[in-house]
Amino acid sequence: MHILITGGTGFIGQQLIKQLSAHQLTIVTRSMVNAQKTLGHQHQYLNNLGALTDLDRFDAVINLAGEPIAQRWSFANKQKICASRWDLTARLSELFNQSSHPPKHFISASAIGIYGNGDEAVDEQTSLCSFAETGADEQFAHSVCARWEELALSAQDSTRVAIIRIGLVLGKNGGALAKMLPAFKLGLGGKIASGSQGMSWIHIDDLIALILYLLDNEQCQGIYNGTAPNPVDNATFTQQLGKTLSRPTLFPAPEKLLTIALGEMAELLTQGQFVKPTRTQAAGFEFQYPQLGPALKHILK
Repeated sequence: MHILITGGTGFIGQQLIKQLSAHQLTIVTRSMVNAQKTLGHQHQYLNNLGALTDLDRFDAVINLAGEPIAQRWSFANKQKICASRWDLTARLSELFNQSSHPPKHFISASAIGIYGNGDEAVDEQTSLCSFAETGADEQFAHSVCARWEELALSAQDSTRVAIIRIGLVLGKNGGALAKMLPAFKLGLGGKIASGSQGMSWIHIDDLIALILYLLDNEQCQGIYNGTAPNPVDNATFTQQLGKTLSRPTLFPAPEKLLTIALGEMAELLTQGQFVKPTRTQAAGFEFQYPQLGPALKHILK
C-alpha cells in the first residue's frame, strides 16, 4: 500500500511510521533533511502538497499535521495553529476531489477539544451545538477542531473518511507526559487547579493501533474518539502518576497562577472533558490499556 502521511515527524507520526514500515510511504514535511534523519532515508518525502495535482498514485492518506496547540495563544500563534490544520486539510480534500482514482482511505486527526469543557461524560453521539446557541463564548479549541473536521469531511464524496478525536496521548519520550515527568520525578508534582477537570487520555500504543484499525477496516467511517474508555479527573491522574513514580504529589498549581503564566491557553490545563470512545468500541476496536494505572506502569517501567 502506498500511503501519504502528514505530520510524520511528530510524536504520534514517528510511532505510526515505525508500524507502517512494510508499506511504501510518502511523507510531507517542511524539513526533508531533519525528517530523513528522524524517520530514515527509505521513505519518499515532499516539502509540501503544491507539487501534487491529484492523489491517484496513493492508496491511503493519513493526516496528522498540526502546529502544537500547547503554546501561548497569542493572535499570531492562533493563526499558525489554525492554518497548519485547516490549510493542509483543505488542500488534501481538494486533491481527493480532483483525483480520477482517489485513495480509498482518508484517516484524519482531530481532538477532543471539539467537545468544549464540561463535567458530563460525552461520546461520539454527543450533540455539538454551537456556542452561539448556548449563549457562551466560543472556545478556541472547539473552533479549531470543528473547522478541521469540516474540511476533512468535504472529501467524503470521493473517499472513505475516518476522523479520530484524539485525547491526551501518553507515551515515552514525547507528548504531555514528557512535560509532566521532570517535576513529578522531583516530588514537585500536584493537581492542577481544583483537580476536578476531566483528563481523557490514551496510551500511544492504543492510538497507533486505532489508526491502523481504521485504516484496515473499510466499514469504519465518520467520527471515532481516540481516548481510553476510563477517563479520570486531574486529581486522580496526579495521584496515580505519583504512585507509579513512588513520589509525593503535594504541590498544586493554582488556576490564577497558570492563567497569569499561560494566558488563555491555561484552559487546556484547568478545564477538560470526560470523553468515552463508545463508537470506537462498537466498531470492534479493543483497547490494550483501558485503565490508567497499568498504562502508566507500562510506559514508566
